[in-house]
Amino acid sequence: MRITVASGKGGTGKTTVAVALALSLARTMPSGTVLLVDADVEAPNAHLFLHPVWERREEFTQPIPEVDRERCTGCGRCAEVCSDHAIAVFSSAGQGQRPIVLVFPELCRGCGSCQRACPEGAIREVPRRTGVIEEGRAGPIRFARGVLDVGQAMARPLIRRLKDRARGHEGVVILDAPPGTACPVVHAMHGADYVLLVTEPTPFGEHDLRLAAGVARELGIPAGVLINRDGIGDGRVEAFCEENGLPILMRIPFDRGIAAAYAEGVALPIAFPEYRERFVALYEAIRKAGDG
Repeated sequence: MRITVASGKGGTGKTTVAVALALSLARTMPSGTVLLVDADVEAPNAHLFLHPVWERREEFTQPIPEVDRERCTGCGRCAEVCSDHAIAVFSSAGQGQRPIVLVFPELCRGCGSCQRACPEGAIREVPRRTGVIEEGRAGPIRFARGVLDVGQAMARPLIRRLKDRARGHEGVVILDAPPGTACPVVHAMHGADYVLLVTEPTPFGEHDLRLAAGVARELGIPAGVLINRDGIGDGRVEAFCEENGLPILMRIPFDRGIAAAYAEGVALPIAFPEYRERFVALYEAIRKAGDG
């Protein structure tokens, strides 16, 4: 079972829910069955609650084009096929001088199109580090995360590699997605059996829930909603869910004690053990919906 925990906006409690779900399931399943993947590679924080012991760490690199100025004729074919606009070709101001080819590594996702399209074979790919992948254990939980290097803009390739590493896991995979609805979130959702959308009952929460639910719908993935901080705001979220056939699977009340535990880095089912059964029931509801 592959579950992506997502939200249309940051700060809704997405990581709180992903960690709580993993911890609760790990108590009812054989050790190592649950894998939690922190795919919020620009700001991973699930480890703050789990304190994993790292067993493996590897640099993540992307293939970036390098142009041989002697062989390049400046035909511009590389720039034409680059959908990320990571290559630009300019005519030289001087008569008889070669065109200028500029490569913008921060925009490149390493698809290799430029190298394959170059008629002169003037482009080769060189590795460029953009982040790291770390794997380990937090008690009975398998844990993995990606950490994008500061200043890097391309989160998608690192998320893709994380998902590739998790593909062979035969148990439950819980993927903590980045916030929002941009391309990294789409990559995190793609291939999931179910998307759990975490929101809050406020106008902002309802607005961004619409966007996140739309992504899941476009991908054809069944989705349900968990309302965090229940009891504040208004009824817009409930109305939207009812209108769009989105089941509300669980509610977590607006509670100062929960907020205090979070601030101290204590996971919800550890601070409040009564939530363990609730998250197990949440998983059963997700599993049945995903199977159906």
